[in-house]
Order: sequence, then C-alpha cells, then structure tokens
Amino acid sequence: MERPRWWLFLLPGIVVLDLVCLCKAIESPHYAVVHAESDFEVRLYVNSTWMSAPVNELSFEKATLFGFHRLFQYIQGANLNSSRIAMTAPVVTSIVPGAGPFRSSAYIVRFYLPVKFQADPPVPLDELHLKPYTWNSRCVAVRKFSGYAKDENVAREAKRLAVSLSMSPWFNVTSTESNCSYSIAQYDSPFQFIHRTNEVWAYIKAPGANGCQPSGIASY
Repeated sequence: MERPRWWLFLLPGIVVLDLVCLCKAIESPHYAVVHAESDFEVRLYVNSTWMSAPVNELSFEKATLFGFHRLFQYIQGANLNSSRIAMTAPVVTSIVPGAGPFRSSAYIVRFYLPVKFQADPPVPLDELHLKPYTWNSRCVAVRKFSGYAKDENVAREAKRLAVSLSMSPWFNVTSTESNCSYSIAQYDSPFQFIHRTNEVWAYIKAPGANGCQPSGIASY
C-alpha cells in the first residue's frame, strides 16, 4: 500500500508521536452509540473543546497536512503558556463546501484537547491562526473505512455513508446546523501501514420524539 509522501514533512514530529503512543493510550472524545447497522452507526457525542485550523486549499490531503502542521506546533509549545499537550485521536478534517478560493471547498482541521485542557485551553500564538472550538453535544452518523484517507477516496466513502443513511430510519436528517458537508476522522499514525482506522462523519438531526438518546448499546 502506497504511503502518502506529504507526511515526510512531518517525519521528525511523527516519530516522536509514535513513541508517545506506544507508551500510553491517548484520549478521545466521549460518545454513546445510539443506533448500529452493519455499515454505519449513529453516535451521541458529549460537549467537548477542540483547537481548529482553517485552511483554504483544494486538496483534502494538503489541507490536512497544512492544518495539522500548525496544530502540531501548538501542542509542542507554540502557545502563550509554552504548554506541551499530549497527542489525542482522532484528528478531524471537515469539508466546508464553497468557502474556499473560487467557491471551491475549504477545510477545518481539528485537534481534540485532552481533559486537562478542556476547560481552559492554552492560547495559541497569533501566527498559527488557530481558534478554540466548542463542539456542542450532537448526533453523528459514522462509517468506518481502512487504508489511508486520500483525495481519491474520501468523497467516495462519504457518498457510501449517504446511501446507507438513505435506506435507514435516519433518511434525510442531515443537520443544517453545521456548515460542513462531512468530516474525515483519522486515528492512526501514517507509519501504521495495516489495520488503519478512518471514519466519515455526517452531522444529523435525530428523528422521533425522543431524539438522539443513548440506547445502551455501548459508551466510549
């Protein structure tokens, strides 16, 4: 399987992150599964705080590279407290249609802040052009896929999720509260060549009177 070459720019930092990940489990946002089918599930995520990097770029891969490079500097101490922040997962790249140059897609790359910094995130240096983002509790439809998330497969996986939703009780419930068409969540280092985990996320409104409530299937 071909490895994306643009990750070579992050090689020194990624090696360090790999060593950190081997030593301890990394934090992830908490959620409960409220609906599960063979090819997708619906999760209810709790409130959380992320650091976000907006990027105007045509390519999903380049946008993720450039956005994460700024976020990596931030967690390595490029903030007013000079705080070093542990790596978390996933790194999420959201596609914002029509917001880029010539009404092309733009992107927002987001980093989930560890519990230690959820209430009071270190302020990033101005030159990084980062913003804290409060992610209110919401329902998310999720489809997993393997391999590397690349320009040629992320839109295809998002379409597959849309098709699955169209044949489910969650048909036609994509949320209009988010300006993102979909997001790609990446969980693994680029040097993990097999058994990789990626996800397509679509924000949805829950159908029915009870809304998006945990069904007791699983919580994470």
